[in-house]
Amino acid sequence: MPNKKLTYQASGVNIHEGYKEVKMIKGLAKATHNVNVLNNLGSFAGMFKMPKGMQEPILVSGTDGVGTKIAIACQKQKYDTVGIDCVAMCVNDVLCHGAKPLFFLDYIACGKLNAKIAASLVKGVASGCQLSGSALIGGETAEMPDFYKPGDYDLAGFAVGIVEKTKIINGKDIKVGDALIGITSSGCHSNGYSLIRQVFKNLDEPLNGQPIWKTLLTPTKIYVKPILRLLQQVHVKGMAHITGGGFIENAPRMLGKANLQIVINKHSYPLPQIFKLINQRGVALDHMYNTFNMGIGFMLCVNQKDVKQTIQILQQAGETAYEIGYIAKGKRTVCLK
Repeated sequence: MPNKKLTYQASGVNIHEGYKEVKMIKGLAKATHNVNVLNNLGSFAGMFKMPKGMQEPILVSGTDGVGTKIAIACQKQKYDTVGIDCVAMCVNDVLCHGAKPLFFLDYIACGKLNAKIAASLVKGVASGCQLSGSALIGGETAEMPDFYKPGDYDLAGFAVGIVEKTKIINGKDIKVGDALIGITSSGCHSNGYSLIRQVFKNLDEPLNGQPIWKTLLTPTKIYVKPILRLLQQVHVKGMAHITGGGFIENAPRMLGKANLQIVINKHSYPLPQIFKLINQRGVALDHMYNTFNMGIGFMLCVNQKDVKQTIQILQQAGETAYEIGYIAKGKRTVCLK
């Protein structure tokens, strides 16, 4: 005999809450669409028409998540900014190869679905898509009661961009003497939060007149529009998104196959207060430069003669940028001076 109590909802999955979420986010997604989006949410897959006018278009993709930063969002019930982080972590990576982001898809996982919370997360994703010029064309929400605790949410995403093959940035032109330009971050971005949550046990402790959790939830900066503007005027040889692993792991990734050394002057720009505080709480600086962005969220390599123009263009786009180092002979390492 069938057991009438043995249902999907009884096992902890409420499909009707999922239907409610979809209704709430359709408008958010549609606001990011452009003429190249061929269908709306609700199909089995998103459809995007390839832009015209390119000789040999190359698709560039990236995927990433928010990490444990979302734990702070859940604890403080402030869900509408981490979606920006999710988009930023993906589109900034795609941007490193000179690609313009085209579209984005998100993935939300939780223990017990609350449509309002999920819609708030997607609201942040939609904001990030608008900031990067991407269309939100699809996603997935998974309710897994046996895997996540009630109140737990996870967020990840996937971005696809496009670049002309002849304009791919891969570090092949980088040479000794080239300059490194650093663009400031908005804070910790979305990396190192497992350590940050150990450093700041009390998220309500004050910092600059507000609880520190507000500083820690500052969204990751999206660099797409200023960098795409810069690429139209300056020959950029390499780019790096400074994420998990800090300078040590990410800066050499801009070199491509070149066996060169990256030299960074730690005193060439002001260290943000949040990183000074983490250091004061007992985390060694050497470890921090291998964990956090340390105030520089995006790095460029340009010819020395282009430094002044590069910084000027970035400033005109509203960014703060510094010459923070140079390329030297040596092994594929980072030297912090």
